Amino acid sequence: MLSIKNLAVDFRTRRGTVEAVRGISFDVAAGETLGIVGESGSGKSVTSYALMRILDAGGRISAGDVVYGGMDLRRAHERDMRDIRGREISMIFQNPRAALNPIRKVGRQIEDVLRQHGRATRQDAREKAIRALEDVRIADAEARYEAYPFELSGGMCQRIVIAVALACDPRLLIADEPTTGLDITTQKAVMDLSRDLIRARGMSSILITHDLGLAAEYCDRLAVMKDGEIVETGLAAEVFANPCHSYTVQLVAATPRPGVHVRDLLPARARSPLPPHEVGQGALVAVRGLTKTYAGKSGPVHAVRGIDFDLLEGQSVGLAGESGCGKSTTSEMLVRLLDPTAGTILFEGEDIGGVPADAFTRDKRRGAIQMVFQDATDSLNPRHTARNAIAEPLRRLGGMKAAERDSRIVELADLTGLPGRLLDRFPHQLSGGQKARVGIARAIALDPKFLILDEPTAALDVSIQAVVLNLLADLRARLGMTYLFVSHDLNVVRLLCDHVIVMKAGEIVENGPVSRVMTAPSHPYTRALLSAAPTSCDSLSRTEAAE
Repeated sequence: MLSIKNLAVDFRTRRGTVEAVRGISFDVAAGETLGIVGESGSGKSVTSYALMRILDAGGRISAGDVVYGGMDLRRAHERDMRDIRGREISMIFQNPRAALNPIRKVGRQIEDVLRQHGRATRQDAREKAIRALEDVRIADAEARYEAYPFELSGGMCQRIVIAVALACDPRLLIADEPTTGLDITTQKAVMDLSRDLIRARGMSSILITHDLGLAAEYCDRLAVMKDGEIVETGLAAEVFANPCHSYTVQLVAATPRPGVHVRDLLPARARSPLPPHEVGQGALVAVRGLTKTYAGKSGPVHAVRGIDFDLLEGQSVGLAGESGCGKSTTSEMLVRLLDPTAGTILFEGEDIGGVPADAFTRDKRRGAIQMVFQDATDSLNPRHTARNAIAEPLRRLGGMKAAERDSRIVELADLTGLPGRLLDRFPHQLSGGQKARVGIARAIALDPKFLILDEPTAALDVSIQAVVLNLLADLRARLGMTYLFVSHDLNVVRLLCDHVIVMKAGEIVENGPVSRVMTAPSHPYTRALLSAAPTSCDSLSRTEAAE
């Protein structure tokens, strides 16, 4: 159905020409799902944009052939490409909220596609749009037709994007990182839905992802990309279980999975013994009856419902659950960015929950409780250099003079593995892993006793995630901090935590040591979370055990 031969794509920039894709070749057969895997910057998305002819300004196909159903897409007239996009080849973009028009009802957006390609008239467009919503298993489709994107969850927006992409029954579907930002059960639901629809309609598909386990479970064949080139191809199960290229081996090794230690995620040359750490007997943080309620249109919304738990000194506790379960609300109350409706938060025996959030910014205990936010890019001021970002808590809360502050910034950069030459760069000049290091350096600048980590690796490539997780494990051991690690991925929690708390609908449904909860969970919801992880990770663990 699709044949790409020696495709090369470059971009003209102020610093010269950048080769983004270098002479790659692959085919996609009718009814086949091809996975293109690799890390950020490998050329995965550029490849898909090239075959759709939607490259950014300055980008061009410099060589090669793109043939779809006998048609040369590289040389096709733009008028023909407009007809092909959506009708013959459709695409699910990485960020569903950004892909949808925020001020247009989602049903109307499906109608737009149907009418543009002659699949509906003004009279029957609404009926067909509602049917498209039902096809992606959206409950109460007529009501959702009238909704705006901001009124829907991330998983629901992803289903809307899938409905738009499939509205005209295309023959080829390209999914570009379709599960980024989704919790693990929503990810499984979206991927299972996509697979079922593709099979039912006899379509071909290309799945672009940096998650090798996800690709191995949902794809027939894999193509692994690095620096604009394909370094390995083969059947998905074989590539995952027996990788040949050193880069594929590195990607597989960096994938969190049962039965491995956090150090095992790193290349062998980078592994060193993890410093020992001690967990005290006393509770650094004790939470009792913690509740957060919001006023809703049709009554109160209970985000957190009277939860109790303790965090021991030096302990690393995972807080797990799906989006909307109350994890982030709980962490924001603990770090005193949000006031609780009821309950107590004892920190070193003192109730800090009664101190208003705006007053706590001036509290002497502010520096002892810090947070690493989920999105390193959004949490950094784009107009501040890395040096200024790390200096901010030292200046505002530490009371340090300039010379002392500069020395501390260099010390923190060294501690978090951030090269000193990067301190004077702005966030847009740093990679995802480097921005994560800046966020961590800023959070530990005042030697906090309690550090809350809100999905700190969710948007990172697996190899960068491996480095950041190991950095956090080292810092905890060296500095004796207590962690609350908020995540929807239990495989990541397993690597970094001693204890795990599982939340659902604002309540704690399971609380216990990681070794027990991960191997013999008592609550069906915890079992559902564990079963939602890509099964390829389990097969890899069995392969390693056999070897």
